[in-house]
Amino acid sequence: MKLLICGKGGSGKSTISSLLAKSMASKGLDVLVIDTDESNYGLHRQLGMELPDDFMNFFGGKREMIKRLMKFFKNADVEKMESETINIFDQRWGFNDLPEEYLAKKDGIRLLAIGKIHDFGEGCACPMGVLAKTLLNNLNVAEKEVVIVDTDAGVEHFGRGVEHGCDAILAVVDPSYESLKLAGKIDGMAKGIGKKIYFVLNKVDDDNRAMMLESLDQLNVVGMIPANRDVFRAGLAGEELDLHLPEIESLAGEILRGDSRWH
Repeated sequence: MKLLICGKGGSGKSTISSLLAKSMASKGLDVLVIDTDESNYGLHRQLGMELPDDFMNFFGGKREMIKRLMKFFKNADVEKMESETINIFDQRWGFNDLPEEYLAKKDGIRLLAIGKIHDFGEGCACPMGVLAKTLLNNLNVAEKEVVIVDTDAGVEHFGRGVEHGCDAILAVVDPSYESLKLAGKIDGMAKGIGKKIYFVLNKVDDDNRAMMLESLDQLNVVGMIPANRDVFRAGLAGEELDLHLPEIESLAGEILRGDSRWH
């Protein structure tokens, strides 16, 4: 399956993505983590890997992608533009078609980074969003394979249509007013495109648990991850998240059991 992780900046998207990927890989699955956040420089560290080269360079880099976009929008029918996708791939890909030089690997996990903003004035991240959307739409996933997509903060990726190629969405909610309010927006947008949407509460403690659950009363909460000093310290130091949290193991197990809610 293809699982997309989203939420407010700082909510713990990358942490949850990393821990879920490690848990699933430990259960014998082939896991592909796709980093679609152009400003995230921590996910690869949490996975214990080096940051791979931008996948966008496989297609000629950002300038070439912009040229393709300009040609596409010039020729596209405005009335049909929402349902059309720029043609980047000439055939459907599986995991083994991903170019090795753009992957980092460790312990059954592959990491692919769509692209990063490297220089002042280089332009917006829209081409990266297009590539992420097209890749997810084009990628075949076999029975023992799982894709985990770590997104940029907020909901811009919904506007880019990245969610279209995913099977389910997992939104991470931290104990903040902004995150709780954003959860409602994410819920509405996901349901509006017919995608299954679930919520996991992160950094939960005895003081905020009841308030968070009350605020998300009508949403599908599937897990609560407690505040953890070891996770905090590893994140601050840029170290690998070599931890086994029971709550993450439970969530990963539910997904991998083939629970009908997720498929």
